[in-house]
Amino acid sequence: MTTTSPLEIDTADPRRYEHLTRVRLEDPRSVQRAADSRRRHPGPVHGRQNFVVAADHPARGALRVRGETDAMADRRGLLDRLQIALADPKVDGVLASPDVLDDLLLLGALEGKLVFGSMNRGGLPGLVNEIDDRFTGHTAQALDRIGADGGKMLTRICFEDPHTTSVLENTAKAVDSLAALGLIAMVEPFISRIVDGGVVNDLSADAVIRSVAIAQGLGGSSAHTWMKLPVVEDMERVMAATTLPTVLLGGDPSGRPDEVFATWEAALALPGVQGLTVGRTLLYPEDGDVAAAVSTAASLLKGHPVQEGAAR
Repeated sequence: MTTTSPLEIDTADPRRYEHLTRVRLEDPRSVQRAADSRRRHPGPVHGRQNFVVAADHPARGALRVRGETDAMADRRGLLDRLQIALADPKVDGVLASPDVLDDLLLLGALEGKLVFGSMNRGGLPGLVNEIDDRFTGHTAQALDRIGADGGKMLTRICFEDPHTTSVLENTAKAVDSLAALGLIAMVEPFISRIVDGGVVNDLSADAVIRSVAIAQGLGGSSAHTWMKLPVVEDMERVMAATTLPTVLLGGDPSGRPDEVFATWEAALALPGVQGLTVGRTLLYPEDGDVAAAVSTAASLLKGHPVQEGAAR
């Protein structure tokens, strides 16, 4: 395991992560050793909102940010940005696919952090049966082996597509398998429609509320289930639809950064909201300053020790 300060990363050096390839080639078991020796996060508590950075988009072939089609294609650049974000003590953890989590473990970037794995990445954008989002990533058992805190599943509910039935069934099975191991099931539901051959999520409050009603009932127990929801208009009604802990997602950024942060701040003030799980908006900000974007988002969270100390 190699620990490198983000301040020491030479982003112009194309060989800066060559050691990861060497370790993977010669000593693949080092990933599990890094996971076994990692210091765990103490765990979520009520009254302290958590901040998790999301980096599972590439595993679904979703590389676009603000119209740039291959913004997330450079793995070295993504790891640079993730290390900058995770170095902020107010960032609690990461949500990522197995390949990204393994890199971060080898880099020593997950000490004391919450770790969530991305479980279903089979619903590729533009795929003829995109709604049939199969579980091709982490399993509950794999997450347990690396000491993760939970798994996330995208659950798109499309009434026009018969694959929705299997999507719901597979999500329920994932919720059960995570709950059996005491791990968090972070469910990200959408009511989706097929428009011009592509999948479009309905971001109206009524649609989000309906998706919550369906998703929170999946599995044999909701004891370990969280919701991961978009910030939409009338979030008060959305949050009235559930008693489950809820984190807010960012999606592909649009609009001015100050407007985006303002909507997050308003939603974070609502009961039941446990924090942010945001990726592209913060990892690929318009001005390129990842540290500043992360710091601004962190300042919106409630109950962080740094904030409490400042208040006193």
